[in-house]
Amino acid sequence: MLKYLEELCMMPGISGYEEEVCDVILDIAVNQCHVDTVRKDVMGSLIVTKKAKVQSGKKLPKLMIAAHMDEVGFMVKKIEDNGYVRFVPVGGIDKRVVLGHKVYIGPDMVPGVIGLKAFHMVTKEEERHAPDYVEMYIDIGARNREQAEKLVSLGDQIVFHSDFVRFGNGMIKAKAIDDRFGCALMLNLLEQDLPMDLTCAFTVQEEVGLRGAYGAAYAEKPDIALIIEGASSADVPAQPKNTRVTQAGLGPVIGLMDNGAFYDEGLFRLLTSLADENGIPWQVKTKVAGGTDAGAIQTSRAGVRVANVSVCCRYAHTASLVISEKDADDAFSLVKLFVEAVAGGKARK
Repeated sequence: MLKYLEELCMMPGISGYEEEVCDVILDIAVNQCHVDTVRKDVMGSLIVTKKAKVQSGKKLPKLMIAAHMDEVGFMVKKIEDNGYVRFVPVGGIDKRVVLGHKVYIGPDMVPGVIGLKAFHMVTKEEERHAPDYVEMYIDIGARNREQAEKLVSLGDQIVFHSDFVRFGNGMIKAKAIDDRFGCALMLNLLEQDLPMDLTCAFTVQEEVGLRGAYGAAYAEKPDIALIIEGASSADVPAQPKNTRVTQAGLGPVIGLMDNGAFYDEGLFRLLTSLADENGIPWQVKTKVAGGTDAGAIQTSRAGVRVANVSVCCRYAHTASLVISEKDADDAFSLVKLFVEAVAGGKARK
């Protein structure tokens, strides 16, 4: 399952700047997965199709699996006379977790550090609240605007610097696991001999409003869509057990309801029964929270039956997301079983 995960996580690609990630995925899909068709739409989403090795002759629902290529990050909004860079967030990033982080800016990956007024200079009132983004800046080591403008430009993307690390009891830490995990899973699936024709949509701009998924679903007209995602977790010591949303190590998260979609009950039951029959642990969110591309896909045209399989992610939308490697492997196994079940006619309404 993890064959492509490290490579994809290490690449820069905030919402609206997914081209580099897309190019790598396209190369893998064509040259290693040997897909049959590829298409890049006007938004930048990549849609690939691989045909079944043996055609069954049965009329099957059209199945699309989707995952988004973009990650959260920042964008350059102003370069100050003193050479410091002002920025805005792209996607939902908790402002409490960004101070002191190393970042890379623009196509040349210029290094910088997110800074703020020194702590010994803040007032008692300022100590009581998290600083706003308008108070922060990025230090790129430039002495003035002229030097800075030789390195970065207005509108440049800014990504977190974060190494890909395996640690502890089968855990993985990296940036952009949400949702390069889903992209890696789909590529691993496309390497297989498939029991039915399969469309995979690598979508753009999910983090800023599911924008790429709208166009992909409208054009492809799937009957069933399975969305692969990273589900936010709160399984940390200070959090009561009944509010932890999801917990790393307890298996893939199967979507039932979130802030953007109400998942098809029949497909939910199919996923849970497949997991139970094959000894795959699974969980549901203990709180209605977050959202996926299903929020856009479900309402496309006359409607689409949607399902969701996610991996539990600690510290979502930060520089250091953490997942369980076993959860990731189990999610891949479950998705593969789901495709086989749809090919076997088990997903009929």
